[in-house]
Amino acid sequence: MKAILVEGNELAWAEAEAPALGPGEVRIDNHATAVNRADLAQRAGGYPPPPGASPILGLECAGIVAAVGEGVSRVAPGDEVCALLAGGGYAETVVVPAGQVLRKPAGLSFTAAAALPEVFATAYLNLFMEARLTKGERAVLHAGASGVGTAAIQMCKAFGNPAFVTAGSADKIARCVALGADGGFNRHQGSFAPALADWTAGQGADVILDPVGGAYLADNLKSLAVDGRLVLIGLLGGAAASAPLGLMMMKRLRIIGSTLRARSIAAKATVMDALQKRVWPLLESGAIKPTIEQVLPIDQAAEAHRLIASDQTFGKVVLAIR
Repeated sequence: MKAILVEGNELAWAEAEAPALGPGEVRIDNHATAVNRADLAQRAGGYPPPPGASPILGLECAGIVAAVGEGVSRVAPGDEVCALLAGGGYAETVVVPAGQVLRKPAGLSFTAAAALPEVFATAYLNLFMEARLTKGERAVLHAGASGVGTAAIQMCKAFGNPAFVTAGSADKIARCVALGADGGFNRHQGSFAPALADWTAGQGADVILDPVGGAYLADNLKSLAVDGRLVLIGLLGGAAASAPLGLMMMKRLRIIGSTLRARSIAAKATVMDALQKRVWPLLESGAIKPTIEQVLPIDQAAEAHRLIASDQTFGKVVLAIR
C-alpha cells in the first residue's frame, strides 16, 4: 500500500507495509482522511503514537470495509464506514478495532465522513461525558473555528446549550454565530473574560472547553459559575500556570484534564456508540453538518499541514485518497 511517510521534515507519498488484520479488527480500503493539529505535533516529534498504534499519521478515516477479523459483527465487508484511529489514517489501507468504526451517515460523501470521527468524538466526550453538560447550561468553546469547535457549536445548539466562542478574527466569530453560537469574542482584542461576563449577566459559564491551557487558566476559572467545570484538551498556550485555589474552593470548581487518543479501545467504543445514538441521526437529517475548509489530494498532505498551521482555516482540512 501507499501512505504518507515522514522523511526528515518532509512528507512523502510512498510505499509502506500494509497493517495485518487481527481478531476484533476491521480492515478498511481508505477513501479519505482529515488533518488534526495532533498530526502536526506528531510530525514534529512532540506527540508520539500510543504503544501498539500505527506510526503513520492520521486519526480518522472513511472508506469501505474490505475484511473483518474473528468475532466482528458490527460491520461487514462492503459497508461504507468511518473510523476513529490511534494512527494510520494517511494510508490506502487502515486496520482499526471494530468498536471504533461506524457506518457512514447516509447521504454523506467519504470526504465529508472523514471529517467527523476525531472532532465529534473529542467534542462529545469532553462536553457531554467528562463535563456532563446538561440542557440549558452555558458552554464556552475556545478555538471555536477549529474542527472541534465547529463540531461543539453544532452539538451545543442541537442539545439546548447556549455557547460562547473565542476565535482569531471577527469573520470567524461571525461564521461561528452563523453555525449556531450565541456570542463570541476576538481573542486578539485582549481578555475574553469581560465579554463573557456580559454575555452571562455576571453569572459565569457552566462548562469551558479549552485547548489553550496555561495562558487562559486564570480567566477561565474567573469566568466559571458556581459548580463550573473546565475541561483541558490542549496546551497551545502553555503547560504551566498558577491556580487560584481559594476561588476554586469557594465556587466548587473542577478542572478536568482529558485526551482521547490514548484511551482504551473500550472507552473509545463507548464514545462512538454515543455518537451513533445521539449525533448520527442529526447528521443524516442535515441538522448537523461537517465543517470543511478544503479538500486536497493525499499527496498534498504537506500543504494541508501548512493550512492548519496558518490558523486561517474554519473547520477541517480533508485529504482525498481514492
